[in-house]
Amino acid sequence: MQNSRGHILWIDDEIHHLKPHILFLEDKGYKLSQAANGQDGIALSEQNNYDLILLDQSMPGLDGLETLAELKKNRSSLPVIMITKTEDEWLMDEAITGQVEQFLIKPVNPSQIFMACKQTLEKIKLHEQKAISDYLKEFQEIEAQLSNELNVDDWWRLYDRLTDWQIKFDHYKDTGLGSILKEQIQTCNREFINFIESNYESWMQSNDRPTLSVDIVPKYIKPILDKGEKVCLLVVDCMRHDHFKSMMTLLEPFFNIKLDYKLSLLPTATPYSRNAIFCGLFPDDMVKKYPKQGDDMKNDSTSLNQHEKQFLIDQLKKMDLGDKRVHYHKIWAVEEGNKFNNRIKDYLQQDILALVVNFVDILAHKSSQMDVLKEMVPDESGYRTAVRSWLNHSWLLQVLKKLSENNFTVILTSDHGSIRVQRDVMVAADREASSGVRYKYGRNLNTKEKNAIVIKEPEKFRLPVFGPQPSYIIAKDDVYFIYPNQAHKYQSKFKNSFQHGGISMEEMMVPVAIMKGRG
Repeated sequence: MQNSRGHILWIDDEIHHLKPHILFLEDKGYKLSQAANGQDGIALSEQNNYDLILLDQSMPGLDGLETLAELKKNRSSLPVIMITKTEDEWLMDEAITGQVEQFLIKPVNPSQIFMACKQTLEKIKLHEQKAISDYLKEFQEIEAQLSNELNVDDWWRLYDRLTDWQIKFDHYKDTGLGSILKEQIQTCNREFINFIESNYESWMQSNDRPTLSVDIVPKYIKPILDKGEKVCLLVVDCMRHDHFKSMMTLLEPFFNIKLDYKLSLLPTATPYSRNAIFCGLFPDDMVKKYPKQGDDMKNDSTSLNQHEKQFLIDQLKKMDLGDKRVHYHKIWAVEEGNKFNNRIKDYLQQDILALVVNFVDILAHKSSQMDVLKEMVPDESGYRTAVRSWLNHSWLLQVLKKLSENNFTVILTSDHGSIRVQRDVMVAADREASSGVRYKYGRNLNTKEKNAIVIKEPEKFRLPVFGPQPSYIIAKDDVYFIYPNQAHKYQSKFKNSFQHGGISMEEMMVPVAIMKGRG
């Protein structure tokens, strides 16, 4: 039989007694090399690129643990299976911390050895094969589901399934199915856009609607405060559902997590969807109650979220929770985050902590401006990896650990997500139009309706009316807007970057994680 399954080195001082095991492995397709002591095994390992080491613990001269240490010095990623006569737990601990793949107790039969080798050498391939089989089956199920009339809960479940496959394929990049999944997400987005176009306007005029940005405090924060418990509202600006799913394993050791969702308001941008969380008002009512906010939005100011603390205090008063102690903190830089972490004890007596964290949003915007970030975040997988790595090493994870230990329930959500834009679309607008690349408002806005929702009557969408002949355009799918006289400038800057403001599952379907501390 052709030896193609892997090259194994077996180090054992009684190797001559293991001939039946060696023949069995060779018959299964492995190539076997042998060493009768640790020194010879180390020398052979330095000379050959083995796929796996079988290592005995009890040997004269260098024992198994000493040999293991030297093998790992030479090649730290080399898989090792240790075989020993003793069941002492201290030895198992030493072997495990010394990075062995498996630990087998003698006597072992040929089938046990074969199973251990197969599991160690082929587990990734087997997982990939299982993933391919499972996804191809699910692909058909999702395609069939799209032909049905889906409600918003159906869309969330479908998007959640697609997100899980994205994260799974991050680990199994060689399946070749990543491009198929990407195309299926695009297909789903087109149907999702039709769903939003058909329903969004009616939701704005009815209480029979999905959970929206305006509902976060009444639905999730108020019940906790009513029970006299402490709560942290954590808004990670621009965090997508796949970002949260990729971070979830970092949070589960400290929290019991229940996952829910809400829809971002349109446009999926800070002035609308994030301010709505804190004031509990649709944008049209928000600018009526807070004229300064309206002025900021009308003038397209550089900062459009200056009043969130007052918004939150007023919303709590409206719900008869004005006696609750509130601390609001917006954190946009690591230095500010570290300061907050160092002073966390000062805030633990508050009834409600409201934190806004801007890292994910900054990463999205800066990745369109800096070449080094373009390389780090070239696609969705890179974006997920960057966000997870940030949380793992950030001040925020330390803060969350302390909140879990101090009986806080954390409501972790976002204002909106983002999408990687690919297709530039010309838009006609006057000089006073707003500057967004996924949505715009102003006079005489126009573009093809296949690429955007064109809103001529903003009040039907609960949007502010700014000036005469007001209109909005909101991008569909992966479109971004450019002006004819600046086409090349916008194309080079924004194509393949992550933007928000438009309509897509990634931008609108936002996770809401209810996290109760295990401490």
